[in-house]
Amino acid sequence: MTILRIDAEARWSDVVVHNQTIYYTGVPENLDADAFEQTANTLAQIDAMLEKLGSEKSRILDATIFLANKDDFAAMNKAWDAWVVAGHAPVRCTVQATLMKPEYKVEIKIIAAV
Repeated sequence: MTILRIDAEARWSDVVVHNQTIYYTGVPENLDADAFEQTANTLAQIDAMLEKLGSEKSRILDATIFLANKDDFAAMNKAWDAWVVAGHAPVRCTVQATLMKPEYKVEIKIIAAV
């Protein structure tokens, strides 16, 4: 089976596609924004990537959300709830973690069907 690695670098690929499954981790671009805006920005990136690969958010199977501060849980959920497709929510977990870039308030890792 073919493994497609998109924008592969020495340490990671932006996207990996294998067996009609997409693996992707999004990080915010708006680093001065609050957790709600960073989450919305990251979710918009996920939308764009999925569309580029012939998929969309209702085909997300699994999502892991990493929050730098657990106090941002409600703000992140507000953005998530406005974005997720009713009746098509993926399996999801949220973890508090120290993120590698101090400006990141959120990172979102997804697995989706093509």
